[in-house]
Amino acid sequence: MPGAAVSPVSPASRAALPLFPALPAGLLCLPGLLFFPGLFLLARRALAAIAGCPQSRATVLAARLVSSVQAVMASTAGYIISSSCQHVIDDQHWLAAAYPPFAVPYFVYDVYAMYLCHLQRAQVKGHGHGGPAPRAAAAFLRQELLMVLHHAAMVLVCFPVATLWRQGKGDFFLGCLLMAELSTPFVCLGKVLILLRRQHTALHKLNGLALLVTFLGCRVLLFPYLYWAYGRHRGLALLRVPAALPPAYNAAAAALAAPQLYWFGLICRGAWRLFRPAGSPPRPP
Repeated sequence: MPGAAVSPVSPASRAALPLFPALPAGLLCLPGLLFFPGLFLLARRALAAIAGCPQSRATVLAARLVSSVQAVMASTAGYIISSSCQHVIDDQHWLAAAYPPFAVPYFVYDVYAMYLCHLQRAQVKGHGHGGPAPRAAAAFLRQELLMVLHHAAMVLVCFPVATLWRQGKGDFFLGCLLMAELSTPFVCLGKVLILLRRQHTALHKLNGLALLVTFLGCRVLLFPYLYWAYGRHRGLALLRVPAALPPAYNAAAAALAAPQLYWFGLICRGAWRLFRPAGSPPRPP
């Protein structure tokens, strides 16, 4: 990740604030509201018409494609933002104001896309369309509850914080958080390879290794790095940073880190099954 240096506010960074912060956040949401569902519908239709994919497979592949596109865009925006901010508190970049409103419709769309994928999987398994709508929705929530809660928190908590509460401060940290999405394309590719029954290929193993490394670096170690960057800015040792922050900041960091640790545990279990030597026990002790 980009380094965080103690420096005065960068005039070049302040000069990089064009017209986007002056636009209402609601107006900046409109392009994302059209882009993500539109890309999904276009990709699903193209996969069905051109590649001859069944509807169920085209739905899942299109959803993974959109998730990967959003992840690449978020990671790129995050890198540009964080690498442009020499002062971790005061330096600003216009993408920090423009990208969160553009991306927030993705999380609403993605819940619906996950639900469509759930219905398609149920149909393939011979359960019709997953039963009556309330029963299918309940089954979906049981299966994807943590992801749905994560997406709801992104819309209802993280988006207002990123656009309103920060008041232009901490663009560097926002950029680093956006780079957490770097692991998402590998998650999507892994699921696509399983869908295509390519889970025993070398590509699947390489993808699993890339997922393990990127998730560890960009989601798990991200939080110690943010504390270290702030400590460097304040001249504090890493272990003294939590005591120097308001309790609400530490609670928010813990709430964001907790699901990442849970998912990283699942990834480690999957990596063990993928790479364990022949004859080893199925799970680590």
